[in-house]
Amino acid sequence: MNTESKTAHNLNDLIEIARDGQEFYTEAAGKVEDAELAALFTRIAGVKNEIVRSLSATVVAAGGKPADHGTFVGSMQQFYGKVRATLGDKQYGYVAELEESEDRLLKAFKDTLTDADTSPAARQEVQRLLPQVQECHAVMRDRKHAMKH
Repeated sequence: MNTESKTAHNLNDLIEIARDGQEFYTEAAGKVEDAELAALFTRIAGVKNEIVRSLSATVVAAGGKPADHGTFVGSMQQFYGKVRATLGDKQYGYVAELEESEDRLLKAFKDTLTDADTSPAARQEVQRLLPQVQECHAVMRDRKHAMKH
């Protein structure tokens, strides 16, 4: 696999994970009763949408075809099944699952930055978006810890 196609592949992984996150947050925003939490989820879904758009443009610029879906439908069904199965505090269930999704995205971003095959242009774009990813991760991690009574 040449560097260009490897770069597009790596960025498409990030796009798919970010898109999963966007869909999870949008779904969760409609399910939680807490208005402040719903607003937070909606805001983070917007951040994920921006990440997907930016990375898609970078893939196109590298001559690739951006991913147009999430990782796989099964992961979403599993996610919703797990959340619905969470007994007791539904809001905590969502926050815990969404925080895991943030872990996954942050790890994928860091892996792409350390991958020697990532092109300089792609590395620059991933580096530019990283603070947003780190911020969303920190917000959800802190929220999860605050909810553990």
